Amino acid sequence: MVEFETVVSRDVKFGSKNFIEVSKKKAITEEGANEFFSLSRGFYTPEGEKRYKKNFSIPADGKTLEAVIAAFKEVEGDSPSQADSSAEAEIEVEDE
Repeated sequence: MVEFETVVSRDVKFGSKNFIEVSKKKAITEEGANEFFSLSRGFYTPEGEKRYKKNFSIPADGKTLEAVIAAFKEVEGDSPSQADSSAEAEIEVEDE
């Protein structure tokens, strides 16, 4: 059985009732533990409770996080008029 533990979490609120939860989590099994970063999108109910809709996770190895941040920064600077929608680029993370 896998148990999940949230190491640290921050909410980024947007719109009138939406949020993105940015977390570092740990999956714990009998064989050991594995840390990962998680982005979860959700909304607040009228009662103020969180409801989650989607989740995305990446390894907490440092290199993958740096590569994802670099990719976001690269695409952030491109405006729709400047960017070629068919243009794709890859960033490869090498295993140690």
